[in-house]
Amino acid sequence: MKIGVPKEIKDKEGRVGLTPLAVKELTELGHDVVIEHDAGIASGFDNSLYEQAGGMLVDAESAWNCDLVVKVKEPLPSEYSFLHQQMVFTYFHLAGVDPELTNTLIKSGATAIAYETMENASGSLPLLAPMSAIAGNMAAVMGNFYLAKHNAGKGVLLGRILGVKHGRVLVVGDGVVGSHAASVASAMGAEVIVAGLHEAKMRMLKETVLPDVTFILSNEENLSNYIKDSDLVIGAVLRRGAYAPKVISEQMVKSMSEGSVIVDVSIDQGGCVETSVPTTHSKPVFIKHSVVHYCVSNMPGAYPRTATFALGEATFPYVKQLAMSGISALLAENEGVAKSILVYRGKLTNAAVAESLGMMAHYQDIHALQ
Repeated sequence: MKIGVPKEIKDKEGRVGLTPLAVKELTELGHDVVIEHDAGIASGFDNSLYEQAGGMLVDAESAWNCDLVVKVKEPLPSEYSFLHQQMVFTYFHLAGVDPELTNTLIKSGATAIAYETMENASGSLPLLAPMSAIAGNMAAVMGNFYLAKHNAGKGVLLGRILGVKHGRVLVVGDGVVGSHAASVASAMGAEVIVAGLHEAKMRMLKETVLPDVTFILSNEENLSNYIKDSDLVIGAVLRRGAYAPKVISEQMVKSMSEGSVIVDVSIDQGGCVETSVPTTHSKPVFIKHSVVHYCVSNMPGAYPRTATFALGEATFPYVKQLAMSGISALLAENEGVAKSILVYRGKLTNAAVAESLGMMAHYQDIHALQ
């Protein structure tokens, strides 16, 4: 199989779809791997490392003109013309991006295989988890940075000063993002509250990894009460494949004090804060109702070397299976793969995405298309 690795073009996105070690293993298995010039530079992999691994350096069009394209982020408009009947394996987050991408994928005949909805045998999300962990760690750090007075924040430093805790952090969501964000904020020494939906899970987190954190049920009354006294609010809500629910209303944001900070990690799926709109690493924040909003839609791209290694370790077994067996065989072997296929043979094959985009007319069960 011919496998292509384009250079990411999203703002300050330095991750790359395959490491040189992965390329070496694929070429030794008999596959042809082409890599766009400088695709790995920001992750610390220069062109010569890919050539030594058996890869061939090409231009962007050639990197897309393959049987399987391995990326990190969704195709951007300048890349739409490269879409044809190939498999594209990447983060798509279709419910949170311009619907034109979904329409283009449907018309192109491409097969869109999404990292974010791939499930393993236990029903967890193995390809989303590593980037969620990084984003969660970053959320507390970025929030603390923008609380600085010179960054338009209120001047509160999250942390323990001579034994006294300073700063209150409200984390909305108790999944991978939320637990990592809470862990970092708690380690800093801030007062941390986590709002979740499942009492049993929250008890488990309290007993194991977050003993110093307060847990509350995530509902409108509790969020309204806690948000107004929080210095940093971290949105970490996930609805698999679907548009994120707006659990933090504009009225709640208005109740926050001037210079407070919101980090909406759910922004990839549209955001869980009513006032959120996507931002970039070049322009990461905006202020609304006197509250600083950080809504960067590719947060882990800020740490591309760490993120590329973590992502590659998770994705490579699936890349290898796709290369060796193709999509049909993989579907037969692994039911969790079906949930990762968003578009196939001109149809939307993920019901959550189709419903979020109001495109159920284009939806068809993946198994009916086999």
